[in-house]
Amino acid sequence: METLDFLLQGFAVALTFENLMFAALGALLGTLVGALPGLGPANGVAILIPLAFGMGLSAEASLILLTSVYAGAMYGGRISSILLNIPGDEPAMMTCLDGHPLALKGKAAESLAISAIASFIGSFLATIGLVILAPWLARFALKFGPAEYFALFTLAFATLGGITGKNQFKTVIAACIGLMIATVGIDLSTGNQRYTYDILELYEGIDFIIAIVGLFAISELLVFIEKHSSEGLKRVVLNKLKLTAADIIGILPTSLRGSVLGFIAGVLPGAGASLGSFISYTLEKRIIGDKGHFGEGDPRGIAAPEAGNNAAANGALVPMLTLGVPGSGTTAVLLAMLVSLNIQPGPMLFTQNADLVWGVIAALFVGNLILLLMNIPMVGVFVKLLSVPPKYLMPIVTLIASVGIYAISNSAVDLFFMIGFGVLGYILRKLEIPLVPIILGMLLGPEMEKSLRHALTLSNGDWSVLWSSSLAVGIWTLAVVGLITPYILGPILRRKMTKEAEKVQITGS
Repeated sequence: METLDFLLQGFAVALTFENLMFAALGALLGTLVGALPGLGPANGVAILIPLAFGMGLSAEASLILLTSVYAGAMYGGRISSILLNIPGDEPAMMTCLDGHPLALKGKAAESLAISAIASFIGSFLATIGLVILAPWLARFALKFGPAEYFALFTLAFATLGGITGKNQFKTVIAACIGLMIATVGIDLSTGNQRYTYDILELYEGIDFIIAIVGLFAISELLVFIEKHSSEGLKRVVLNKLKLTAADIIGILPTSLRGSVLGFIAGVLPGAGASLGSFISYTLEKRIIGDKGHFGEGDPRGIAAPEAGNNAAANGALVPMLTLGVPGSGTTAVLLAMLVSLNIQPGPMLFTQNADLVWGVIAALFVGNLILLLMNIPMVGVFVKLLSVPPKYLMPIVTLIASVGIYAISNSAVDLFFMIGFGVLGYILRKLEIPLVPIILGMLLGPEMEKSLRHALTLSNGDWSVLWSSSLAVGIWTLAVVGLITPYILGPILRRKMTKEAEKVQITGS
């Protein structure tokens, strides 16, 4: 009953006119970003963070806006997957397998509507899971001491690459770069300057938001310039929607199964939306068996991965809100937003900032309903966006990012830092080194250092304190498993995902 009371208080926050407006705006912008191949939710949230700061929004409005962008981008990823056979992001890859074949049969509108409904079911059920699981996990996390938190931060780094990650070693390199950047500034414990080189702007360290916008938005612009992307994607003609009640009922069991699997994948360290969509699709294919036409445009082959990846997206919010450890790349960016607002995620968030966290959770329910109502009638608008040449879109993105960064500090030096991080991000992309671990290192580095110092102080310098409790041993074990598993299961899962895609291409040709 206590949880229900908090949720009702959250709806009182989410249903104010201002927050409803920002939820709708975030849903619209997120869907637009998600529909563009290659951007994805992490880039979308990173690009729009300066907009939230530049508008001078409250903490509640900022988080509602950006979580709605997150949800909208997960919805939008299916549009290019179905219409162009180009996934908007990695989790949407499985949607291509049946979504595009069904669109080729003249049922593009039905394919998009089915995916929107499955996405809604996955997000809605996962938000219910968030309501149930998050408070319990927050209470459990109160048992953590400094040693357990240090182990937990290590677990976050060990599993951030995900089970399907291509190169775990490069993920570790990226995390180390982030940790090194986090040491820049004045050491709060000793008062000593570290790597400031007597540059006044470095005394307080490097702002997460500047790094995020540079690494994601500016490097994305540089990649577009390199590719000379002057032409848009071909315009796709939609048929008139003819979706029946039987079609919706037919995908309900599939959507429910995919939602449960996706939520579990989102909560578990290192799993993520990609694994959630893959497991949901392959399990559904095995359950249906010869009765289905998977790879040929089976509606259940659209519903399963869409329910799975949207449920995983909301499931990833559980460890972020309760432990202060992001469950995905996008939640790492959202975590940076929280820290920049001087709000510390973790178990005390549900007591010290109850209105904020429950308002955001309630806004997820509202935002998902807005997305469902928006995506079916307005899908034609999103499709037209696919034909707009990137040479017009990317300068707008860069302008929004630059104005937003300048509005935060009114310092031209921050713009140079942003450009510098953009160049760094471009170089790292060329080397195929992931960017999200750098942000995570910058975010968790100070807290990780603080936990380590606190633990060693309490034990008089005895390092064994880091694994002295059974809880710490359990977390260290998970970290080791998370670091090794991608080398064992990663190639197998990627091979299976590629094989599924090749089967569809052979069948289609």
